[in-house]
Amino acid sequence: MKHIVVLTGAGMSAESGIKTFRDADGLWEGHDVMEVASPQGFARNPELVLDFYNQRRRQLKEVQPNQAHNDLAELEKDFKVTIITQNVDNLHERAGSTDVVHLHGELQKIRSTGNPKDIRVWTEDLNLGDTCDKGYQLRPHIVWFGEDVPMIETAVKICYAADILVIIGTSMQVYPAASLMDYVQPDTPIYYIDPKPAISNNGKVNVIAKSATEGMKDLISLLK
Repeated sequence: MKHIVVLTGAGMSAESGIKTFRDADGLWEGHDVMEVASPQGFARNPELVLDFYNQRRRQLKEVQPNQAHNDLAELEKDFKVTIITQNVDNLHERAGSTDVVHLHGELQKIRSTGNPKDIRVWTEDLNLGDTCDKGYQLRPHIVWFGEDVPMIETAVKICYAADILVIIGTSMQVYPAASLMDYVQPDTPIYYIDPKPAISNNGKVNVIAKSATEGMKDLISLLK
């Protein structure tokens, strides 16, 4: 069974109603990203940051996986599929995908500021004063700007073993995630689905300049 590795970015979830910040002058839901997605922002104004992610967590309960999420889950009937996502939502899992690696953390998890290994599922609001067993403030389990990406080495190994690489809805400008396509074998077919592709069609990359849902239809017909 061929192994398809799928890299997904914000454009994957945009059609479910989750806003991307790269399309809006660096603003994420009206906030400068460094205010709400950096250790410095959290140190300056932890209440603002906690409230921001509380709103994202609530929003997540109101949206549904779109057809592109569903189509990726369906591919598991015919292929081994591993999804490496930059997204912090759980829409891939809710659509039925069984092998998902989150590079940038997960919205419905939190961790201790004093013990990075103390990670727990958290689906409600997180407030100032919510602490771990050792008394440290709890924070969103999100990889912020300037922080290490702990799953990147796992992702590199997965890409190295890919028979087919599919990239969906990412600007290919966020590193180290954008470098993952460089780790597939030289003869591995690469498909790139994005309405505003950052890479042009060349001998190595097959560009499908469409939204995630429309592009997935094309991809499925190409894979058959």
